[in-house]
Amino acid sequence: MEDNTVLTTGEIAKHCGVNFRTVIRWIKQGRLKAYQLPGRGDNRVSLEDFLGFLKENNIPVPQEFRKFDRRILIVDDDESLARSIERTLQRAGFETVIANDGFQAGSVLETFTPTLMTLDLQMPGIRGQEVIRFVRSKESLKHIKILVISAMPKPQLDEARKAGADDILEKPFNNESLLGKVEELFAR
Repeated sequence: MEDNTVLTTGEIAKHCGVNFRTVIRWIKQGRLKAYQLPGRGDNRVSLEDFLGFLKENNIPVPQEFRKFDRRILIVDDDESLARSIERTLQRAGFETVIANDGFQAGSVLETFTPTLMTLDLQMPGIRGQEVIRFVRSKESLKHIKILVISAMPKPQLDEARKAGADDILEKPFNNESLLGKVEELFAR
C-alpha cells in the first residue's frame, strides 16, 4: 500500500466497523472528504483524507495504515532537548508536537493522537511512569508506541518497560540512534 492509496466506501466501512451507507452519509454531511468517479457516481476517499477523518473523530487508526501516520508527540521538560528531537524528526518527515510535562502530554494526546510518543521519565508534576500507565489504560490511546528517552538508571528503565514502554533510548544519544529506534517502532 502506498501514500496515494484510494479507498472505497465499502473499505472504509469495514475499517470503521459501520455500514457503507453510514460512510456515504459522512460524505454527504461533509465530514469525510471524497470525490466521485465520472459516469458512475461511486465515491473514493484518499488515504490522507481518511486518516484525517479518523483523527478528527478520535477513531483509532487501523493497524495496516499506521505506517502512513507519521505523528510523534515529544514529551520532555528540557526544552532545548525537545527542540533538538523535534528538528531531527521533522527533517525525517515526521509531524511533531512538544509537551513539556506529563499533564500537558495528557491534554495533547486527546487532540493530536500520535502514532508514537517519545517520553522522558523524570519530569516535574506527572512523571513519565504515570504517563505510560495512563496511555496503556485508555482504550483510545493503547495503540501509541512509547519510546522512553532517559538518563535514569537501569532499574527505572526496566520499570518503564514493565509499565508498557515499547523501547528505551538512553541519554546521551545521537540523531541516528533516535531515528533508528523511531523507524523500528513504526515498522512494528
